[in-house]
Amino acid sequence: TMTIHNENHFAEVHVSSGLYSSDTIFDYLHGYIATRLFSRNACFILKINKEYIPELQEIGRLAFEKKAIKKIYSPNNVWVQFQSGHSVLGSIKDWFVYGKHIEQLCSGLPLYK
Repeated sequence: TMTIHNENHFAEVHVSSGLYSSDTIFDYLHGYIATRLFSRNACFILKINKEYIPELQEIGRLAFEKKAIKKIYSPNNVWVQFQSGHSVLGSIKDWFVYGKHIEQLCSGLPLYK
């Protein structure tokens, strides 16, 4: 499921798929995406690159199209591959940079940047 909060410039995506369940925050105000993978008990954080990541309104349009036609072809589909490195626990400074929505999602978990 996807919830778009236009007034606060962020979107939440919840994937309920058993072992592969995850929650993702697209925080356009702070410029970061965070994905919490429940199977790994970790958070992955990615800086938004506007060349590859669609704007908030575009994400809503793509989600609507996908729901409406069940199969969509778009050059704006986003695929991200994370390569595990060393993790850190978020410090107070990190949470100012990433914002409160990502802090709520990832607080207390190892962060992979």
